[in-house]
Amino acid sequence: MLITIVALLAAATIAVPLTKRAGFGSVLGYLLAGIAIGPSGLRLIVDVGQIATVSELGVIMLLFLIGLELRPQRLWVMRRTVFGLGSAQVAITAAVLAVLIHAAGLSWAGSAVLGAGLAMSSTAIVLPLLAERGLLATRAGRDGFAVLLFQDLAFIPLVAIAPLLNGSALPDHLPWLNVAEAVAAILAILVGGRFLMRPMFRAIGGARSAELFTTTALLIVAGTALLAEEAGLSASLGAFMAGVLLSESEYRHELQADIAPFEGLLLGFFFISVGMSADLSLALAHPWQLAGATLVLLLVKAIVAFGIVKAAGRDGTNALRFSLALPQASEFSFVLFAAAVATGALAAGDAAMATLVSAASMVATPVLFAGAEWAVLPRLRRGAEPVFDTPPADGAPVIICGFGRVGQIVGRILGMHGIAFTALERDQAQVDVVRRFGGKAYFGDPTRPDMLRAAGIEDARLIVIVLDDMDAVLRTVETVKRNFPNVAILARARNRRHVHLLMDRNVDGLVRDTFHSSLKLAEMALVSLGIEQDAATQAVALFRDHDERQLTVSHAFRHDEQQLIQSAQQAADELAGLFEADRKR
Repeated sequence: MLITIVALLAAATIAVPLTKRAGFGSVLGYLLAGIAIGPSGLRLIVDVGQIATVSELGVIMLLFLIGLELRPQRLWVMRRTVFGLGSAQVAITAAVLAVLIHAAGLSWAGSAVLGAGLAMSSTAIVLPLLAERGLLATRAGRDGFAVLLFQDLAFIPLVAIAPLLNGSALPDHLPWLNVAEAVAAILAILVGGRFLMRPMFRAIGGARSAELFTTTALLIVAGTALLAEEAGLSASLGAFMAGVLLSESEYRHELQADIAPFEGLLLGFFFISVGMSADLSLALAHPWQLAGATLVLLLVKAIVAFGIVKAAGRDGTNALRFSLALPQASEFSFVLFAAAVATGALAAGDAAMATLVSAASMVATPVLFAGAEWAVLPRLRRGAEPVFDTPPADGAPVIICGFGRVGQIVGRILGMHGIAFTALERDQAQVDVVRRFGGKAYFGDPTRPDMLRAAGIEDARLIVIVLDDMDAVLRTVETVKRNFPNVAILARARNRRHVHLLMDRNVDGLVRDTFHSSLKLAEMALVSLGIEQDAATQAVALFRDHDERQLTVSHAFRHDEQQLIQSAQQAADELAGLFEADRKR
């Protein structure tokens, strides 16, 4: 067993950093690691089942954590996307694939099983793929999650229907006992989550044992998954329901912190087991058949997904991301194929090739997605000119560029003094949020002179630039300096290098991001440790004055790294001397 663990950890340690550095993400690294050490590779691990059962816990924990992030109200809001977009994706993709597979020579029963199984997409691949790039909160990320959630729900009846596709096994009555067991399991999870879990956590919290809390959290995840699985449901669905039920509890954040490390490790083991299950001998025997089938699967799923979300009104960028995140088969596909083989609805040879195609599609997806992010989407964004708002040029004396957290506070304080302003924001989603809460902001790119003219900059006295993007701040400053030199400029700087770049452009004033809040936090820390309030205030003021003076001095030699290092050391020694002198007064 130790040899198995060492092989798993060593393969992941080598492969994952390489694929992440290459821009393909961690999922591809785990898959390649599994292929390398599995029965078709170096044969360091021959028994795939040895880790497959344990690694499936990674998928279960992933669904539990997803449930913790959701609220029942949010699920209700998503219902149209889940059942509308999700049902369309599964039904259309399964039908198209089944027709193509039947045209290739398989029976309708086998084609239906393969079409339905290959229509599923991997939650364990898609969500980490989007999360690594910060895309889960985008329209494509939300649509992807909704479709994956529907697929989890659809998997349950698909496994139940698979035996019915074998004509000789058609029953003459509905399996009411199985339906009753599934309903009872769902009710047990709902009731337990509503009335038992919180009192149990309160009792355990009173014991003040971190280990016991973690043990209980793992018990809830595994227990709900087991309860659902024993009732014929998806184990991950049971864990997901438990997560949703605990999403509004006061223990949500602690549960996330306890489960996340186990989820990450076991999910990595899951992908390794998928890679290990790939039958390379079959691939070598039928390379062109494998390549052709994988290509057809990827193309069909991507085209159908793209068409569905475009029909739903999504823009090209989100539609492309959605379609390239979901073209692979699912971990549930393997289960469905095995169930169909057991009942005679699918031949064992066909299931083996379908399993290999599924694994190949999982390997290909991170590469395709990364390639699109690198090569296709930047050109798509350049080619698609956004339709900006036309803000009223009503002579407001202030223009605020960027209306996130910083820009909104500036705007609220100006509004308290009756000073009108025009706010420009480059993120349409942020504009929608501001407007929903009664604020006024306009979708526009302040780096463009025509946008600034439309916002009334020729009548403005001041422009406040608080964009998140450092380069966008610099471009906006240059645009204003070049085209509207009479307007005063205040800017937000992200770090010391950004300060120097803004000083090069002679802005009228700048504020370092988080600098003043950090000083206030340091002052509060000193007071909490028993230092007198006046002494703490004086110490922070001394540090602030010295740091701002040093920042101005270092601007002269900002390109000389050696001199910057020497100056930083001298400044630290000087600051220590100032504090020592201040204490002796």
